[in-house]
Amino acid sequence: MKTYKNCQSCGMPLTKDPEKGGTERDGTKSVMYCSYCYKDGKFTQPDFSADDMKKFCKVKMKEMGFPGFLAGSFTMGVSKLERWKNN
Repeated sequence: MKTYKNCQSCGMPLTKDPEKGGTERDGTKSVMYCSYCYKDGKFTQPDFSADDMKKFCKVKMKEMGFPGFLAGSFTMGVSKLERWKNN
């Protein structure tokens, strides 16, 4: 199974996730998604599009003190992540 360094929904480094990954339905850790995006085998924002996720992450990063240009730079690749590839 492939391992990922970043959440394949929002792009956050999985090492920065306080829970060290989301959870599958059976309680095992997800190797693809962070705990903010994925819990109990479901996405926490199931109706989000890639653009919605970019906007959401940008706002969160600014709240955390990231400058706007950095937040924008970090979220540019969201649409290329596994969750959004077929959308």
